[in-house]
Amino acid sequence: MKTAITLSALCLNLAALCLNLAAISAVERPPRPNILVFYVDDMGWGSIGPNGQAARAQEGLPVVKTPNLDRLAADGVNFARGYGCTVCSPARSSLQTGFHQGHTFADRNDPDNAKKAIRADDLSIGTVLSRAGYTTGYWGKWGYGGSKEQQDPKILNVQTLPTSHGYQHVLAELHHVRAHTFFQPTLWKAPADDSTGGLKLVRNTMQPFQNELFPASPALQSHVDYPTTAYCDDSYAMEALKFVREQGQVYQKTGTPFHAMLAVQIPHAPFGEITSLPDWNAAYQDDQQFQTLSPQAQQWAAMVTRIDAHFGNILAALEDPNNDGDTSDSVADNTLVLFMSDNGGPAGKNNTELDANGGLRGNKGTIFEGGIRVPLVMRWPAKIHDNSRLKSGSSTSRVVDVTDLLPTFSDLAGVAAPVGIDGVSIAPTLTGDGVQRKRQFVIHEAKNGQSIIRGRHKLIRPPRGSAQLYDLVNDPAEQTNITARNPKLVKELNSILVAERVREPKGFANTYHSWSGKTGQSTADAQHWTNYIYENNGIVYQKDDGPPRDSWIATIDNTTKQPNVAVGNSDLELLALAVSGNSEGLQTLQLGEGVNLSGRNEIRISDHATIELAGGRISTQRWIDIAEQGQLSGHGTVSGTVDNRGKLKLAQPKGLSIRGNLRLGGTSLVSAVLHDQSSVTVYGTAALAGRLEVSLQGDTHPEPGTSYVLMSAGSVEGQFVNAQNSIATDSGVRMRVEYSVSGVTLTVE
Repeated sequence: MKTAITLSALCLNLAALCLNLAAISAVERPPRPNILVFYVDDMGWGSIGPNGQAARAQEGLPVVKTPNLDRLAADGVNFARGYGCTVCSPARSSLQTGFHQGHTFADRNDPDNAKKAIRADDLSIGTVLSRAGYTTGYWGKWGYGGSKEQQDPKILNVQTLPTSHGYQHVLAELHHVRAHTFFQPTLWKAPADDSTGGLKLVRNTMQPFQNELFPASPALQSHVDYPTTAYCDDSYAMEALKFVREQGQVYQKTGTPFHAMLAVQIPHAPFGEITSLPDWNAAYQDDQQFQTLSPQAQQWAAMVTRIDAHFGNILAALEDPNNDGDTSDSVADNTLVLFMSDNGGPAGKNNTELDANGGLRGNKGTIFEGGIRVPLVMRWPAKIHDNSRLKSGSSTSRVVDVTDLLPTFSDLAGVAAPVGIDGVSIAPTLTGDGVQRKRQFVIHEAKNGQSIIRGRHKLIRPPRGSAQLYDLVNDPAEQTNITARNPKLVKELNSILVAERVREPKGFANTYHSWSGKTGQSTADAQHWTNYIYENNGIVYQKDDGPPRDSWIATIDNTTKQPNVAVGNSDLELLALAVSGNSEGLQTLQLGEGVNLSGRNEIRISDHATIELAGGRISTQRWIDIAEQGQLSGHGTVSGTVDNRGKLKLAQPKGLSIRGNLRLGGTSLVSAVLHDQSSVTVYGTAALAGRLEVSLQGDTHPEPGTSYVLMSAGSVEGQFVNAQNSIATDSGVRMRVEYSVSGVTLTVE
């Protein structure tokens, strides 16, 4: 009995200790930000103050009024080179999944996209953030999963619904054609556990908010004479306002963050329906310039100003969640607010009379800048004020694509982004901390061709005729074709563009496959991988049951309690690969002599996993990411950036050649057996951190003063953390670590 009591007490003490450690960890970890997204439909790049409207006002020209968005930019950062897609459906798919139009299933507007656009296997923003513990909400135009009938629409595909992609609170339109009115009689709402897909049809009415008049604003009037069927964006905005108020209070009390996405239909056509609202143009009553505009331009401007007022109300809810006039409960400081349009603005009076596209060439649906460059503003007071990379109130020319939002939000939530997506996280830029990975290029498709933007240059491949090359820094309006002066650049960019699968027929997308082989079996055999099939209601949309190919996102994941070895004895060319195991079942991928593993977007070595090079080669256009408990070992060649937070084990006399950059995180370990030649050669920059451990080959007993080259590099930054630049081998030989601008040398003391 005494032993049992003692053990029980010990268990209680251990439990208490674990709780204390958890509490300490929770206190030490910085709070994750709330993430609020304002997403508009067809609003051109030049429709906000920083991109042209402020300049127009100074010249006495007619303007569209967006005071809340302009204030958001003044408090945050205007990304002057933000990119969406050419049209609605691919923009929403790229936003949620992080894939560009060459890889996303919904690569263009297609009547069937509403039925099948986002697959169950595609991990969305909502999925990632809900799994990370965020409370999630989506209000507005989703565009997928339902039929287009105005009366009694149906759920067509459960796996493409917002509720199937992590969104818990929803009021949405599921078909983009049904959204071609602002007075839909019904909208889809969640939670609704007893309904198909967790959604039910509800009346589109402002009745739930009858006791709460619209806050005072010239653009938002009270419910006097308000239509029985609501203007849908009013309904979306009021539900979002309610959510932000409620979740803001929850965040204050519990620290549980929220993600809210308000994806309105404004300012998509039809413009004239806004005139059905009482005092629809109240914000412009005293504006003489407004009176000179055509009816269409007036309606468009009133729409934009109306939704801007709704944005202002939601921003005010961040400052005062319980709406009692006391802002001591504000959650605004640690909320990332992002405003963006899905694509450029359409042609019409809104563009010609208000310069809604900011002088850019082309309109919605085209591959020119007017069709794809969009307004993009971010505010995060806790981080974006005067950090090392961004200053509040500034504009930046950093290229940010819609595909970048998913990996960025994943980083901010403290979880890994989905494997192999095209987007690049800009979290380091927003926070001012860590290494910002470089975005190599941006890809788009349209009816009038495809384009690639890399740095200052943009190449367009039209359906017919010759390629066009523009310098977007000197020629943002794309007036001067410079292909004749840059034949090598044109050839290079065209090659990359084609390799990104932009010429595939509609409905093409990457596919997902998992290793199913037993230990020691070859990765080249199709029978050792799962097949991929995307079907719904008996219709097969996509199928891939062949051997590994370059459109695969592949995972080798050991879920057993036994070690597993996958043997790479012939070349593997994939879009991306992730290797992972568990604490009992380690997973290894062996690459033999001369074998090439190519993961165009990414190679990820996750925890309890090893890629073992035995003279093989790893190549990627982007990076090889090694997790804290992952390992890259052996000898061979790596082409691409190596980001190591785990273990880099150098044990072969032939060494490791990295044809790119090497970045070591603070948790990394470099373990090397020293030989007569360099253990690792880095052709780019070696950014050092973490710990170094070394041993000597065989029974070597070197004399004092004997030197070994651990690393040679194009340039070396930082140092290992070993105390006093001294290290002892496993046999007790003490060595001095010496750094130069191009290498690391170890000298026997």
